[in-house]
Parts: sequence; C-alpha cells; structure tokens
Amino acid sequence: MNIEINNIDRKLLMDRSSPGRIGATLPPLDVPKQKLPPNNYLRDNIDLPELSESELVRYFSKLSQFNFSIDHNFYPLGSCTMKYNPKINDEIASMKGLSNLHPLQDESTIQGALKLMFELQESLCEITGMDNISLAPMAGADGELAGMLMTKAYHLSNKNPQRKKILIPDSAHGTNPASAAMAGFEVITLPSDPKGNADIEALKSSVDETLAGLMITLPSTLGLFDTNILDVCKIVHNAGGIVYGDGANLNSLLGRVKLGELGFDIIHSNLHKTFTQPHGGGGPGAGPVIIKKFLSDYLPSPIVKYNQKTNYYSLYSPINTIGKMGAFHGNFGALVRAYSYIKTLGGSGINQISQNAVINANYIRTQLKDYFTLPFDRTCMHEVVLSAKDYKQKYNISALDIAKRLIDYGIHPPTMYFPLIIDEALLIEPTETESKDTLDYFIEVMKTISKEAKDNPELLHNAPHNTPNTRVDEALAARNPNLRWTSSNI
Repeated sequence: MNIEINNIDRKLLMDRSSPGRIGATLPPLDVPKQKLPPNNYLRDNIDLPELSESELVRYFSKLSQFNFSIDHNFYPLGSCTMKYNPKINDEIASMKGLSNLHPLQDESTIQGALKLMFELQESLCEITGMDNISLAPMAGADGELAGMLMTKAYHLSNKNPQRKKILIPDSAHGTNPASAAMAGFEVITLPSDPKGNADIEALKSSVDETLAGLMITLPSTLGLFDTNILDVCKIVHNAGGIVYGDGANLNSLLGRVKLGELGFDIIHSNLHKTFTQPHGGGGPGAGPVIIKKFLSDYLPSPIVKYNQKTNYYSLYSPINTIGKMGAFHGNFGALVRAYSYIKTLGGSGINQISQNAVINANYIRTQLKDYFTLPFDRTCMHEVVLSAKDYKQKYNISALDIAKRLIDYGIHPPTMYFPLIIDEALLIEPTETESKDTLDYFIEVMKTISKEAKDNPELLHNAPHNTPNTRVDEALAARNPNLRWTSSNI
C-alpha cells in the first residue's frame, strides 16, 4: 500500500501545474533590451509547469525528503568511507575570511590562507610518513593520475622510456587501472593469493626492465592489510620501479602505520573521505599527492613554501613539475575542512579514528560470519567483505536482493559486487563514527534478512517495499538516462 500512496503522491507533485499560476513577479526591466538569438536556437514548445511559489516550495521540500544521507541513517558503503563529518568544519570553511578569497589575489593579501595550506601540507606528510606534497589534485582519481604522471616523468628523466608497465593487484580500487592507462602505461593485473595478499610469486615473475611501478591499495578493497607489503615494496624497488599507494583507505591506518615507512614512494589521500568532507553529496573532493623526497621536482603545481627569515608564504612550481591538475590551487574549501578536522582532533583523536574503524568492522565480521560467507576468515581492517553466494545457489537470492531489502529497514545498501574477485560481494564499511547501537541494529537486520531469504525469497526479490520507486533497470539508467521530465514519465 505504501508504494501506491507514494507513487500517487509523486504524480500529484509533478502535475500541480495550472495555466495562469505565477510563482514570481519580476521587477521592471532596468537594462536595455537585447536582441534574441537566431530563431534556430529558440524553442517555444518547452512545457514548463505553471505553479505558485507555495506549490513550488512544497514540491521541492517533499522531493528533498526522498534523499538519503549520513545525517539520516546508517550508510555503510564499502570503500567509500561514508562517515559522519562534524558540522564545525563546514562552518569554518564558510567563514568570510576564507570563503570570500579569490584565487588571483596577490600573495600578500592571502597570507593566512597560504599558512593554512602550508600547515596542512606539513600535517599530511607527518601523518603518512612522506617528505613532500602537493595539495593541487581535486579528487582521489586526480591524485592517482598525478602519481602516474610523476612516475612517467621520473623514468623519462632517467632515460628509461622502456618502463611502461604498471602492476595492479586484482584487489585494488577500480580507478587505479584507468589512471595508469590515462598516463600511457600498460596495465598488468597481479592476482591475490589464497590469504588475500598480493601473490609474491606472480609479482616476481612480472618484474623486469619494463616495469614502471606498482599501484597497490592498502588496506585492499578486501578490507585486508597485505602482510606481504614489505616484500612487495622491496621486489618492486629492486626492479627499478616506483611503489604507488592508493591511500583512499587511510581511515584504518591513521596514527598506527605510516605508508612512507613501509616503502611507498607516492601515495594520495582522499581528504573527502578520511579528513572530513560531505562525501556522497556530489560536492568537491581533494586528493593531495604525497611523495618521497627524490620525486619532489615532479610534483604538480602550485605548492606553498615558507620563508622563515621573512615570515612570508608563497606559491611555487617545482622545476620539473608535471603541471597543473586543475584550476588555481585545488579545492580550497576542502582543504580548509581537512585542516580544521586535523587540528580539532589532534594526535590522540587521529589515533582513535583508526582504532574505532577497525574495531567496528571486526565486530560486524564476527557477528555475521555464521550467517554469510566470509571469503577470508582473518582479522580485517576498516571494512569487511561478505559474500551472498550461498544464498544465490540455494535460494536464488543475490547480493542485490539483500541490498535492496536493507533499504526497507532504513539502511543504505553497502557496496555490491565489488571487489570483483568475490562472488556476490557485499563490501561493508561501518566507519569510526557509528555507535555500537547502530551496529547492533544493522547486525540484527542482516540476520533477519538471512531468515527472510530462506523463508520468503519473493519478499527480497521485490524489495524495497516502502520507497517512492521500487526497482529500476540500473544499467539502463546509467547508460541511457532520461533527464527531462514530462507528464508521460509518471
């Protein structure tokens, strides 16, 4: 019954238009009239709704209530760190002294902003155990591309143009192969061993004089810390390659492991995941690329430097920079939020992030291991991978069915069918900000769904049952989206 009511309500929202209704009255024109564009650019058949202001406000207010966010409920989207972000960081980023700056202002007028960026550079290097950094990349994938372009520039400057091969474990983030390919490298997949680590023997057989480097996600998208990582870095270095670390899962390591001390040469950090951003709202991200000293000359520009003698901050470009990764200095608002987050938490707070993230994931792992297949029965890090393959085989219930049923209980579905190497995968990341009460509710819901899958599989096949829309053809929607409304769409 809920479905029918919601669909009827949605139709009424879209069909409120009535000829003659006016939502706003424009003031008299106070500028000269301009000529219209040529007729072939004009349309007179745009069927726009005619609504009063109150009707328009009610429509969009109602529509906004269909949105799901971390402010509403549990959002365990694996590999994306959809954690609660303190609102104070948004407030600080919106302060007029920061939000009203223009990127083309003279350096002498933005010393406070440059100091903030410089201190953020220092903090991120300290947290990761690296030597130098550029805050310029505007997203995680942008940071990946920067790292690959730096790897390419390094090998070319050392007269090694034959180094065109990048090894990427099959448990890496999905953007890694695309970033390497965009930089002009040949991508070679490195398999995982039975324990979920990078296969050492496969690695040894893949390294030669054509190796440019390795891109590895640590912890991996299996939610596991690769216990072979020291050997992996040594093998790659001995072959003359660069070790690139995808730092998107940094939540699990903060204050406990420094990637630079493990042997990584380049990493990126998703500030919008680890260091407070409203992730999931489609807003700006930030993916600083952080490196060892020998790669400093290749960093993307600009970088903030500080002159102690003159107490002056300025921007500079490294001598062999790969150039800009976007306009101006990166997403400054995102950098301000990360700075606020780090300064607010301090060392002990940063340490607590990883402790809570790992404890929460392992709590879910131990509570659900008897209800769902656990591909790797070992301690996980910040996220855990469960598999619904047994439900698929015995009851024709897929990971998608389980994910859709979670919506009925007010829980956002976890990541499905990823990592690709796990059949019917459900990748669950509880994050460090969720309480035990929330985790207990999630666990009980998963146990309930397990019983429903056995006793009433059709209930899951038709889920969700209490949302404005039920199931859509997601593949078709992604490939052929219909973004224009007409009454016939209802």
